[in-house]
Amino acid sequence: MRHLIAHTSGLAFDSEEIWAVPGTKWIYSHTGFAVLADAVAAASGIRFADYLAEGAFGPLRMTAPRLDGPAGFGGVSTCADLTRFAAELQVPTLLAPQTLAKATQTAYPGLDGVLPGYGMQRPNDWGLGFELGAHKSPACVALTDHDVDQWAKDAWPMFSDEVLAELA
Repeated sequence: MRHLIAHTSGLAFDSEEIWAVPGTKWIYSHTGFAVLADAVAAASGIRFADYLAEGAFGPLRMTAPRLDGPAGFGGVSTCADLTRFAAELQVPTLLAPQTLAKATQTAYPGLDGVLPGYGMQRPNDWGLGFELGAHKSPACVALTDHDVDQWAKDAWPMFSDEVLAELA
């Protein structure tokens, strides 16, 4: 489970092809999250979308989010509900603070990895589901209703540079 959440399972980005031995390489994998969702559904006896709604969205009073596709990339929501989620991460009420602390520490330090469309990252440290800035330049978050493709690759460096310059 840790390898699936930390993108170190060895599964390919968008297929069940195995690209590496678990724990040896970081590979951003939508497939890993789909496999994880299937495991949660099998263990709980509840469809993952329902499990997510009952276990997280409801208790956090999030009214709009839904899982319209695979767990790795099928989530849809509103800024208001994402704000509720971000508030939970700042001051946990549903999640045990110890669990959040563990999830936001580097899970498998020093692994190099491939970020599809962006290439090799050395190292590409992640926590359990959280990208960490450990050895990376500071980053921003962008919310969009468009697929992330070439437009984002072209816009992202300038956008994040300007945000960071404004904060400095």
